[in-house]
Amino acid sequence: MNILAHLYLSGGINNIMLGNYMGDFVKGNKYLNYTENIQKGILLHRQIDTYTDNHVAHLKSRNKFRKEYGLYSGIVVDIIYDYFLASQWEKFHPDTLEVYSQNVYNYIKLHTDKLPIRLQQISPFLIENNWFLLYRSFDGIEKVLTGMSKRTSLPNNVEFAMKILDCHLDDLNKEFHQIITDLTKMVAKSIFLPIFIEK
Repeated sequence: MNILAHLYLSGGINNIMLGNYMGDFVKGNKYLNYTENIQKGILLHRQIDTYTDNHVAHLKSRNKFRKEYGLYSGIVVDIIYDYFLASQWEKFHPDTLEVYSQNVYNYIKLHTDKLPIRLQQISPFLIENNWFLLYRSFDGIEKVLTGMSKRTSLPNNVEFAMKILDCHLDDLNKEFHQIITDLTKMVAKSIFLPIFIEK
């Protein structure tokens, strides 16, 4: 799953969410350098990624993009899943996406010093461009994919990705809902996300 889905699955705006947000930037056992709830968030991030990568619905989605993206098809699918989450946000969360996003941005800014250096550099760009709201539209997804192809090793096959999204919209939406439903159940049982008092 991509950033917005990871944050949503954290269950609140807190240090577990912060750890989930930084999950891709903390490798190996370096998570042990952080406080308990940030550790839980990092481990939850890894658990979500492993579960998603092995889910049959995610495999079906990846196969639609594999022709042009190969091993990078999973990254594209994760971004597109954020489109479905953001564009249907009212089904998942009581706050509007605008309110939720601003609360997340404020929390990240308040705790910037806890983030890995690379994420400290990336976060202002994400916040200034209101990244989560971009996910709500095709134009926004196109901008995200284009930006990633410039800054990362993701192939620049945006036209193909948008065509697949348009042609397979219903199937991709169903596959997203299968995964988010199963992930929500998995996270509810997770040893990394018990009922807790934030420290």
